[in-house]
Amino acid sequence: EDLRDTSRIYEIGQVELLAEFLRRQAGQLLNVATLSTRVRASQDSIRRWIAVLEGLYYCFRISPWSNNIGRSLLKEPKVYLWDWSTLDTPGARHENLVAVHLLKAIHWWQDTDMGDFGLYFLRTKDQREVDFLITQDTRPYALIEVKTSEQQTLSGSLAYFQRMTGAPHAFQVVMEADYAEMDCFDLTHPVKVPARTLLSQLV
Repeated sequence: EDLRDTSRIYEIGQVELLAEFLRRQAGQLLNVATLSTRVRASQDSIRRWIAVLEGLYYCFRISPWSNNIGRSLLKEPKVYLWDWSTLDTPGARHENLVAVHLLKAIHWWQDTDMGDFGLYFLRTKDQREVDFLITQDTRPYALIEVKTSEQQTLSGSLAYFQRMTGAPHAFQVVMEADYAEMDCFDLTHPVKVPARTLLSQLV
């Protein structure tokens, strides 16, 4: 109904199929060519429909950060849903939940004149990756990797990308950890932090 009311899109069935594919690949690289084949629509239509879905707060995209990162991916963004609860697997839900909270925080910080903030991800062609990078005034500020269990080892990519970017903070956000009394932004080395703690300190 929103599509019919706010756009001139008449291929509702194809847009619904596109939305389902986006749900299934939340947190993954957005490949317009593959989606074009699956939905049986032109790549230009896929791009236009995704932009409309973004305008309706169904999904949003995060671009890769490439400044000073050798062998970085330069093009494909990742896609996430605003309603992370619809995702099937815990890992995808957790990463998407954190993405939504980070984006909301960035919007709040900008609206309250705390600076110019951006949200990116880091990935190189040799598969080094960190889920999120927050920038402040175009400079790397915090690296964030999302993990489900506290038993998972600290990601080596956090230290690697902290050296490469000079970001003052590097967090491995643990979804199943209990809340801890700590100021995450006092820490300047790669460290595990409970998701409940970090997310409560964003806004």
